Amino acid sequence: MPNRTEIAVRQHLAAIQSPLYEIGVFFAGTETGKDSKMLLRTWDVAAVLKSIPWLRAKNANGAAIYVRPKGEHAFSLVDDLTAEAVARMKAEGFTPAIVVETSPHNFQAWLNHGEALDKRTSTAAARALADRFGGDPGAADWRHFGRLSAFTNRKASYLRSDGLFPFVRTVELESDVYAEAHNFIAGIRQTLREQPSTAHVNSPLPMNRRLKSIEEFRADPAYRGDGNRIDLAYAIHALAHGASEDSIRAAILTRDLLKKGPEARQLDYVVRTVSKALAIRAMRSR
Repeated sequence: MPNRTEIAVRQHLAAIQSPLYEIGVFFAGTETGKDSKMLLRTWDVAAVLKSIPWLRAKNANGAAIYVRPKGEHAFSLVDDLTAEAVARMKAEGFTPAIVVETSPHNFQAWLNHGEALDKRTSTAAARALADRFGGDPGAADWRHFGRLSAFTNRKASYLRSDGLFPFVRTVELESDVYAEAHNFIAGIRQTLREQPSTAHVNSPLPMNRRLKSIEEFRADPAYRGDGNRIDLAYAIHALAHGASEDSIRAAILTRDLLKKGPEARQLDYVVRTVSKALAIRAMRSR
């Protein structure tokens, strides 16, 4: 008979249905990112469920457990939401497929657009949703990880007086396409047709103040497709706009880093890039 962990994981995966999922097991390391590492696995539902004991062991050892659909998909993740923002989403016809409480009174919402979106449209949709409902712009792109229900949030700041960490838990489950999906995505596509490919969708901030996504840096011809330059430029920019180091590392990991070598070398590259960006920021602020 399934236990509560298996039921919660199964429900979460069903809400963001995909043939395959990418599971991220992230160890944060030190505050500067030293010794951090991300274990990436691509599994179907059966493999994820079979691996729950392994995931629980890694979680108990301090790892954060993340999930996202593999490849292009039909969903947008809106991170760092308040309960009031979630209520407004539902009132305005943007009922999430699933709402996950990732820490006390802090929520992530996955919205089902009803159709798989290409990377540019998906990123634009995620950024527009973050703008509209007060989500984290640094987490708004086509391939961002969300926390997986049923595991604990191991951030030190959330350690309770009883020595335990809060569980990441599903608080609302709909799984359906939200009512405004057709009109919203049509509007996103129209806006993209009217703007250069690097422009932001529905940004309420002046162009020189907003946080740009890593996809915009990748589309900028000034970098000539040089992944290393793009990653460092994005990291410096994101730090200047208040993005967390975790979110920056996760953004860099959305590109194929196989040329860097085995997984350990890939993760070392990401950590070094963010550390270099921090050093550059520190020198500029002196």
